[in-house]
Amino acid sequence: MQPAATDDRPQDPRRRGAVVAALMLAMALAALDSTIVSTAVPQIVGDLGGFSVFSWLFSGYLLAVTVTLPVYGKLSDTFGRKPVLIAGAAVFLLGSLLCALAWNMGALIAFRIVQGLGGGALQGTVQTLAADLYPLKERPKIQSKLSTVWALSAVAGPGVGGVLAAYADWRWIFLVNLPIGAVALWLIVRFLHEPERSATAGTRARVDWAGALAVFACGGVLLTALVQGGVAWPWLSAPSVALFGTGLALVAVVVLVERRAAEPIIPGWVWRRRTIAAVNLALGALGLLMVAPTVFLPTYAQSVLGLAPVAAGFVLCVWTLSWPVSAAFSQHVYRRIGFRNTAMLGMGAAALILFAFPFLPYPGHAWQPTVLMLLLGAALGLFQLPLIVGVQSTVVWSERGTTTASVLFCRQTGQTIGAALFGAVANGVLASRLGGASDLDSVTRALAPGAGSEPVRRAIADAVHAVYLGAAGAAALAFLVLLLLAPRKFPVISE
Repeated sequence: MQPAATDDRPQDPRRRGAVVAALMLAMALAALDSTIVSTAVPQIVGDLGGFSVFSWLFSGYLLAVTVTLPVYGKLSDTFGRKPVLIAGAAVFLLGSLLCALAWNMGALIAFRIVQGLGGGALQGTVQTLAADLYPLKERPKIQSKLSTVWALSAVAGPGVGGVLAAYADWRWIFLVNLPIGAVALWLIVRFLHEPERSATAGTRARVDWAGALAVFACGGVLLTALVQGGVAWPWLSAPSVALFGTGLALVAVVVLVERRAAEPIIPGWVWRRRTIAAVNLALGALGLLMVAPTVFLPTYAQSVLGLAPVAAGFVLCVWTLSWPVSAAFSQHVYRRIGFRNTAMLGMGAAALILFAFPFLPYPGHAWQPTVLMLLLGAALGLFQLPLIVGVQSTVVWSERGTTTASVLFCRQTGQTIGAALFGAVANGVLASRLGGASDLDSVTRALAPGAGSEPVRRAIADAVHAVYLGAAGAAALAFLVLLLLAPRKFPVISE
C-alpha cells in the first residue's frame, strides 16, 4: 500500500491539535499502566491471593506488548494508522474493564494479557502517527510532548495507584482508564482523517497472518524463558532448556514463513538497511541498560542509603524530568552535527555516568545518585529521540509503521533480556558476598528499617555496582554500534 499523496498530514491546525491530544491521552494509557499497578500489588494480593504468581501481572503484559508490536506496525502500514489505533485502544479498554471485574489472580493475569494485546497498538501506532503528523523539522515538538507524557506518568503513576488502592479500591486503577480512553477514541474518530490509500497494481492488501502467529508464538516462548528463568525455575533446568529450544525452533519457523510471505510481518529490509539495523541494535542496548536504574536503584536507595520508599522513588524519577527537556533540546544539536553524532554524544555521556556510579562513596548521600540520574536522563534524551526521528525520516509512509515497531520491539526485548541478565549478575554477586544468599528480594527484606545488617548492605551495594558496570558496558556497545554500523549521515527522504 502506498500513500495517495506525498503530504498526508492534517492541514487544519485545530484538527491536528485534537489528534495530538488524542495521541497524548493514548500514550498516557500505556505509560500509566506500567507504573500505576505496582503500588497496588499488596492490596490486589490481599484480595485475590496468588502471591506466588503475581509477577505475571507485569510479565504477561510485557510479553503481549512486545510480541504484538511488529504485527501492529505492519498492519498500520497496510490498512492505515487510524483503524489499528482504534482497534488497539478498544482491546486495551476491554482488558481494563475485565481486569476491574477479575475474581481471582489467574483471571486478572489473563485480562492483563488482553490489555497488553491492545497496548502494543497504542505504543507503536502513536509513535508512527507522530511522524505522520509533522514534517521532519517540526517532529521534535510532538516527540518531546510524548516524552513528557511518559515522564509525568512515571512520576504520578505510583502515587495515583497508591491513593486509589488505599482510599478507594484497587479495581479503580483499571477503571480510570475507561474515561481517558473514551475521550482519546472520540478525538481519533472525530478528527483523524487519513487520505485514501490505493493498492499498487490493482491488487488487494494481503495480511501475513501465518507470520503474525509465528512471531507471536516465537516471541512469547522466548520472552517467557527470559522473564521466568532464574525466578520460577533455575536457568539450566528442564523448563528453561525446553523453552529456549522451542523458541529457537520457532525462530527458524519465523524465518521460513517470512521468506515465503508476499507481505511479511517482519520484512527482510528492516535488517538489510544499514540505518534501521544500527538503530534497532542501539535501542536494544538502550533497553538493556535502562534495567539498572529502573529495577535496582530503588533497592539501593532503600537498602544502602536507608531512604524511605517515597524518597527512593524520587531518586529514580528525577531522570524523567531531565529526559524530555534534553530530548526537546536535541533538535538544535542534530541539526548541526547530525542524528548519529548527536546520539553518540548522548550515549557516550551515559556510559561515563553509569561507569561513575560504582565509584560513589559508601554508604554515601542521597544527592549523589540523584545528580547522576539527572545527568543520565539528559544524556539519554540526546540519544533516543534523534534516533527515532532520524530512522522514521529515512522511510516512506508505507514503511514507517513497520520501522517504528521494529525499533520499539528491539528496545522492549532489550529490557526483557536486561532484567534476566542483570538479575543473574546481582544474585551471583550476593551469593559470593553472603555465602549463598542468592535471592535479592529476600536479602532486601532482611534489611528492615532501623535493623540494618552491615554485611548485607555492602553486599547489595556491590551487587548494584556490578549491575551498573554491566549497564555501562551496554552503553559502550550502543556507542560502538552507531560508530561502526550507522551511516554518518542518515539517508533522509525529503518531504
